[in-house]
Amino acid sequence: MSQIFDFLFYQYAGYDTLDIVLELLAALFTVVSVVYAKKNNVLVFPTGMICTAIFVYLLLKWGLLGDMIINGYYFIMSLYGWYVWTRNVDDLPVTPISRASSKEHVISLGIFIVSVGFVFLVYTIFDKFNHWSSYVDTLTTGIFFVAMWLMAKRKIENWIYWIIGDIITVPLYFYKGLTFSSILYFILTIIAVYGYLAWKKNLNKTLAVV
Repeated sequence: MSQIFDFLFYQYAGYDTLDIVLELLAALFTVVSVVYAKKNNVLVFPTGMICTAIFVYLLLKWGLLGDMIINGYYFIMSLYGWYVWTRNVDDLPVTPISRASSKEHVISLGIFIVSVGFVFLVYTIFDKFNHWSSYVDTLTTGIFFVAMWLMAKRKIENWIYWIIGDIITVPLYFYKGLTFSSILYFILTIIAVYGYLAWKKNLNKTLAVV
């Protein structure tokens, strides 16, 4: 048992206790935020802003620029999503769940290309392309940027992007030595699958009424 524990958590031996506590706290708020997203509850955004703010600090300290940029973007998009989810649309008190339009799919592609290009530029400037994981970072950044934008727009397709990005991130974070975060993304993958099914059920009910 001790060998398994050492294998999973040996990298934390040199970490500050405060950083470990902050990572666990950020992980907790991340799970809470995604659960609220699954329930289609606007509290997804304030809880998400707490965890992203913590991760921005930690990832900057650890030099993981791509991941830091992702979380900074999450924080900004949470403000936008909070507004979109609570505004009136067609005399309804909130923006309803819907599918992305053809135009929104094109915009999603644009967001993916621009975000990947931006991270590529940042990594090049700071000479961070010294390992294959840096290239995977650029890919997941694009995927998560699109996922967050679609969630802020309350589009059901956001869950598909979250699932894909989470699946890639689980082994990536474990390889980077972020075991707690790797376990977190494994949990988020499962919640995202249930989130997609819950939103699909909600959307089907809405379409049936219409």
